[in-house]
Amino acid sequence: MLRTSIRCDHETWSRTATFLLLGFVFYLSPWTAFAALPLPADDRPVLRIQGSNTIGARLGPALVKGLMQEQGLNDIRTSVTQENEQAVTALNGVGRKVTVTIAAHGSGTGFTAIGQGSAELAASSRPIKDSESASLSSLGDMKSRDAEQVIAIDGLAIVLHPSNPLEVLSTLQLAQIFSGEVSDWSQLGGRPGAINLYARDDNSGTYDTFKELVLSANGKQLSAKAKRFESSEQLSDAVAGDSDGIGFIGLPYVRKAKAVAIAAGDSQPMAPSVTLIATEDYPLSRRLFLYGPPKHANPWAEALLQFAQSPRGQAIVAQNGFIAQTVEAVKIDATADMPAAYQALARSAQRLSVNFRFQEGSASLDNKAQQDLRRVLDYLRQHDKLQNKVVLVGFGDPKAVSARAELLSKLRAMAVRRELVREGVVLREVTGLGDELPVADNEGDSGRLKNRRVEVWVY
Repeated sequence: MLRTSIRCDHETWSRTATFLLLGFVFYLSPWTAFAALPLPADDRPVLRIQGSNTIGARLGPALVKGLMQEQGLNDIRTSVTQENEQAVTALNGVGRKVTVTIAAHGSGTGFTAIGQGSAELAASSRPIKDSESASLSSLGDMKSRDAEQVIAIDGLAIVLHPSNPLEVLSTLQLAQIFSGEVSDWSQLGGRPGAINLYARDDNSGTYDTFKELVLSANGKQLSAKAKRFESSEQLSDAVAGDSDGIGFIGLPYVRKAKAVAIAAGDSQPMAPSVTLIATEDYPLSRRLFLYGPPKHANPWAEALLQFAQSPRGQAIVAQNGFIAQTVEAVKIDATADMPAAYQALARSAQRLSVNFRFQEGSASLDNKAQQDLRRVLDYLRQHDKLQNKVVLVGFGDPKAVSARAELLSKLRAMAVRRELVREGVVLREVTGLGDELPVADNEGDSGRLKNRRVEVWVY
């Protein structure tokens, strides 16, 4: 649960916050932002956000606007101050101007800005790197639950011209294409034509994700012939206008291009659908983050982090084309490639749109999973599923002995069970299916980490 006390990093913030703490009542719900927030003594922005273009282009400003509306501010406006930079402004009850600035030049720039003191929050479409975390260690543990907030799920869409007949590509084929090793569509069973590559720039978290999940995972590097873009929208439109083009973008930016299904390793081809991205099963799914120092946080930053996790904040996520973390029950069709026990489960129960995953090299739930525990518990309470209605199914990566893989997968499910039991949930069944039904390539560390998951099913 996010902290609910205001902590200030400037004397002017502290004086105002003290007055507010004495004079206002704060909402106590863990998903509700503060009822009132202080303003600085001067006209400087109350909050500065830098980083990912994927977040900063639309989602970031929309969440800021939602927070301002919750604060009761008026005349809320968003204006472009320069390329990929925006200011969201509003007026309070006495006509005082409130400003939040958002610069979207790539995920890496956000962490640099926090280190330089030119931003309070970093928007990132990838996890913080070890080197970035180390450089910001004086601010606290930037990988901690207090610093790292998953605000949405996104999927990298691989886009082609709408007339391209190809429907499925594997992550290995993508690596060969974008490294230049495969350079003609005929090599993939398509019509003849030189492949034109479109890629995001080096500052982009979208590029970092593609590099990690596709290129580096297959020992490749991006071809120097790729045309680079700072804007996802411009890249998508360029591919939609090039019959031989291929590119990668965030899911909301497919626009007029055509998205293809993706397979990784032994996984089945998966289109970038809402359900498959929400569960992070889609091979090119990714998390979108806001990072802020865990200590001495700006109160507007704390409030925005908390608002983004709230039901209203997640509704804004969905409205802007990303995948909300709201828990829903989904009917899954049983197929012949599923284990018999899993087929039986699919026929009689529904799967929740969330998977629990774990910290790397650990049996502890990761930061998103800890947030998702509350969402799952809220769902179970609201739908009367607390008593003998829940099945946990653990999965993992292959081991030399299959029985060990099955045991480890069940132990992961048991870790989730412990957390649910503490909140009064009585489980119907807990099982482990080992390395069955992989959703990622087990050849890479990131793929194995993704396959180590726990699904939640309800009757």
